[in-house]
Amino acid sequence: MDSYEQIKEYGFSFFHDKSGVKICYLQIIGEIEGHVVTNSGYKSTCYEHLFPILTMVETDPDISGLFILIHTTGGDVDAGLALAECISTITKPVVSLTIGTCHSIGIPIAISADISYIAPSGLMLAHPVRFTGTMIGSEISYEYIDKLQNRVTEYIVKNSLIRKNDYKRIINNKKELTQDVGSMLDAATCVNLGLINKIGGLNTAINKLFELIINKSIN
Repeated sequence: MDSYEQIKEYGFSFFHDKSGVKICYLQIIGEIEGHVVTNSGYKSTCYEHLFPILTMVETDPDISGLFILIHTTGGDVDAGLALAECISTITKPVVSLTIGTCHSIGIPIAISADISYIAPSGLMLAHPVRFTGTMIGSEISYEYIDKLQNRVTEYIVKNSLIRKNDYKRIINNKKELTQDVGSMLDAATCVNLGLINKIGGLNTAINKLFELIINKSIN
């Protein structure tokens, strides 16, 4: 399967720089699909496709690093958090770049890289964990959502420079979104809060990845 077919079918491929260093390119686009299949007609990233790719990146000695391109509307919280945890434990250099928008559970994935970038026009939507549809047993449901929210919050605080109080404040903001709770964060705000490391584009992010790879090989 050539590079185009790999990207078309599974959202990943491999690229080399002039010196022959091999990196894995992985895109997380659309809705992050978990155990429930998303509605037909919507673009989605299937989490069961990503775990084998991440395992290959970690175990294949010919792969020197991972570049993740993110443009997602969020999706399954458990699946997204599992992917983020997996990415954060890869021992090879990892760089992420958020373009367009990164919503909800896409944020933990973006910050799971060693260095995270957001495009100058990039936008992140941070809000509390939520479900749609009828929920039976409100007290039990609330406890589950609260525990799930705590998992997400702790992961974000641990893997970025944002303070916990700041993150809680932005996701519980009732003034910015007219029909919802949360905050729209532009690129500069993401960096100032410590949520994302740097503002940059494709060239900057990829060059940083190769820089990390070279430094790792020297050390």
